[in-house]
Amino acid sequence: MSSTTDTLFQAVEPRLDPYRLGRRVRTDHGGDGHFEPTGHGEGGPASKRVVVAYGFWIFILSDFVMFSAFFAAHAVLQSATAGGPSGPELFSPTSIAIETGCLLLSSFTCGLSAVATRARSLLWTEAALLVTGLLGAVFLVLEAHDFAAMVAAGAGPQRSAFLSSFFSVVGLHGLHVTAGLLWLGTMMAQVFAKGFRPNILRRLLCFNLFWHALDIIWVALFTIVYLIGLG
Repeated sequence: MSSTTDTLFQAVEPRLDPYRLGRRVRTDHGGDGHFEPTGHGEGGPASKRVVVAYGFWIFILSDFVMFSAFFAAHAVLQSATAGGPSGPELFSPTSIAIETGCLLLSSFTCGLSAVATRARSLLWTEAALLVTGLLGAVFLVLEAHDFAAMVAAGAGPQRSAFLSSFFSVVGLHGLHVTAGLLWLGTMMAQVFAKGFRPNILRRLLCFNLFWHALDIIWVALFTIVYLIGLG
């Protein structure tokens, strides 16, 4: 009976897709009928890449919650200028547009780096990461210039509740971009020195998630802080 069952299993198994069924894959190790987990569904624990990505998504979602609190505070305080300058008097649409373009374009080049990583192309991975870093650096320089001009004009964070919330939410995003650039430089060095090892690939995946999340946050910030502020 056992022999008949094994024969039927071997005849049917090639037609089954374990990734769709979420079951274990039978492998013959000396005919002992050993089962190995596939990392899908009932087949056993997920692969380390999936676990790392899932855990990092939880971190990113916690970041979204934090930024949501800052956005809510700024939305409430947008009109609390205390007789000082308001958004339309301070914001430069040209500078904001360039900053937005640089950050969104950096998201595109970051995606290209992921494509190059899957192709195991060291040259194109490094090139795409380098362009991503340069665009991020331009974004930070322009933002720092805007902050310096506002402070020089007497519109620092201590001037009003509106400006306090503005510097807080925009500055918090800028700190995240700064951390992202430091991370990016580290990843470029690791890829160059160690190549596409599994742990390096997992770190690159997390970096890509982080950088794209910064762009999503910037789109929300651009809408709430600048578009509504200029309206």
